[in-house]
Amino acid sequence: MNKIIIPSLLALALLTSCLVVPEGRHHNRDGVILVPVLPTVVVLDPEPYYFYNGYHYHYQSSRWYYSRSRSGPWTDLPRDHYPKEVRFKGRGHNQHDDERHRH
Repeated sequence: MNKIIIPSLLALALLTSCLVVPEGRHHNRDGVILVPVLPTVVVLDPEPYYFYNGYHYHYQSSRWYYSRSRSGPWTDLPRDHYPKEVRFKGRGHNQHDDERHRH
């Protein structure tokens, strides 16, 4: 029975998170941590910070960074962890609209 449960739990953990080898002090004794993938849609306040599953995320110039602390240090978030859409409270449009208006 344990031979089935342990691999199943490991598979579930890998489906909901991704292994990232971070820079700086964001690592465990093995040098690897699990960084959650952001939700499909992220709604940001006027300040571009987001807190999710124990991590702070910062959105700047169409890029995402993560940290255990809001004051950093910040590490690049892998692109496959980015949300599909970023919305800003009070703006009425998403990141794609925002980028279109910059050109």
